Amino acid sequence: MKLHQDSSGALNTVTGYGAHYVEINLERHESSVVVVPDAPVVEWPVSSFDTLSVEHFEIVLATEPEVVVFGTGARLRFAHPRLTAALTARRIGVESMDFMAACRTYNILMAEGRRVAAALLIER
Repeated sequence: MKLHQDSSGALNTVTGYGAHYVEINLERHESSVVVVPDAPVVEWPVSSFDTLSVEHFEIVLATEPEVVVFGTGARLRFAHPRLTAALTARRIGVESMDFMAACRTYNILMAEGRRVAAALLIER
């Protein structure tokens, strides 16, 4: 699916996505990433849901979000609470949804001026 980029200035916007990729500001990424509106896209070193660890979510925590949109791949799954405990301890919301819904939700929250982080799992 192609999305049209709006005029949100220099903010990171999801401009397209598919089964095994996401485009941020028209730049294609074929591995998992963490995206926030106003910082460089970070490669997220996770290739499958089953290999998620606490350290993966610490990378997300380092972006200092107010809410995390966790794109869990092709289908909706929920990370074990021990994996996201550091986020919830700081009162940071974690919303899990399938990858494509996470891309759309990130754009909406980012456009509203929210400090959102999208942790987008692209499984190989």
